[in-house]
Amino acid sequence: MNDAKLFVIDYQLHGSPKSFIIRAERMDNAEAWHWASCDAGVGRIGRYGREQVKKVSKPLAERYGITAVTWRQTG
Repeated sequence: MNDAKLFVIDYQLHGSPKSFIIRAERMDNAEAWHWASCDAGVGRIGRYGREQVKKVSKPLAERYGITAVTWRQTG
């Protein structure tokens, strides 16, 4: 059984507001920063579901202009 839920992630890229929806089994602040960096073109998404990729941290994301990352579950 798949326990994936929908989450909305809001962030700013160089002061410009951005937002997207992602389906994930779990979400926390570290995951939200990583996915925001992926949406901004900084982070890497693995090719396969089991491929381990290095997560982008908050300090690294901030160096690329990503700020104010927030997330919430839909519904």
